Amino acid sequence: MPGPEPLLSPQAYKVLVEQAPIMIWRAGTDALCDYFNERWLTFTGRTMAQEQGNGWAEGVHSEDLQRCVDHYLEHFHRRATFEMEYRLRRHDGAWRWIFDCGAPIFDEGGTFSGYTGSCIDVTERIEAQEALVKAQESLLRTLHGLLPICMLCKKVKNDAGYWGELESYIREHSNADFSHGICPDCYPAYIEKMTRELQSMKASPRSTFPSR
Repeated sequence: MPGPEPLLSPQAYKVLVEQAPIMIWRAGTDALCDYFNERWLTFTGRTMAQEQGNGWAEGVHSEDLQRCVDHYLEHFHRRATFEMEYRLRRHDGAWRWIFDCGAPIFDEGGTFSGYTGSCIDVTERIEAQEALVKAQESLLRTLHGLLPICMLCKKVKNDAGYWGELESYIREHSNADFSHGICPDCYPAYIEKMTRELQSMKASPRSTFPSR
């Protein structure tokens, strides 16, 4: 039978954490952060001493800070895994969206010993989602509201107050276009109408149909 998997040496573990392509933090049993890996410090441009305790919160956007802290502490007291997103100031002053995932740490005896977390920059994803939402809202706004439409001919009164075809109005106010056809409900009436018109043309003295 295979033996137990070998454990990483403290030095190997330290190298692994420091060189990981993600930002890593750790907090003690008092919920205060006592460690940040090199990736985090490089991102923020701050020292370990500046970030320890609640120092890291100085880099969180003011609009996200209270929500972020409340979410963290609520899960911390329950010893529960959490995920959250917030804006963190980068070393160059730019605000970047961070996806932060934290989990409780327990020793071999099951005693709670703090939290550890990992963070990645998800700014591009957030901005792409926001752009999509804005585009959808813009499209909806173009066709939002009450359209005055004639109950007989189905023409629509446009923004200038003139009556025009419904198709033209929708085409001008959206990306929609039209393909024309006949629905099953209208088809019998259409055939009947065409038949009457053909019969009328045949009966007319000016009919161009050849006599039989």
